[in-house]
Amino acid sequence: MSKAPDAMTIGHVHLKVSDLERSVAFYRDVIGLTVTQRYGTDAAFLSAGGYHHHVGLNTWMSKGAAPGPKRHPGLFHTAFLFPDRASLGAALKRAISLGVEIEGAADHGVSEAIYFSDPDGNGIEIYRDRAEQDWPRNAEGGLDMINAPLDLDALLAEAE
Repeated sequence: MSKAPDAMTIGHVHLKVSDLERSVAFYRDVIGLTVTQRYGTDAAFLSAGGYHHHVGLNTWMSKGAAPGPKRHPGLFHTAFLFPDRASLGAALKRAISLGVEIEGAADHGVSEAIYFSDPDGNGIEIYRDRAEQDWPRNAEGGLDMINAPLDLDALLAEAE
């Protein structure tokens, strides 16, 4: 069996959207990404930290279309990793201030995560990882992730 290199990461996601400007505004204003390039009125690329793009958005096959049914196969969510609790709290604060409906939140032991959807119904997770030495482990040393409630008020109190 082949194995991916330990240093491999997931580079970007490219989403079909129905309204490019609405989606650009969401990923820019809620998630905090920066537009790095546009292809006319049909596509845009956004990133954090100067990378060429973490998110590609296009309307090539989906302009004006309604979201697909939730129970159909497809992308469950795209996850955005924030570097610390304060920046995650700030992102949550932005989302709430812009009227984004929070659909869920969880403490997974290894991470703290908040869930909502973008304007086209694509699932979004914003999260922060705990230090690896703090991850919960079972008796054999394997991961023992949990799904406990996350105190959003405490997280908001730590917002930058």
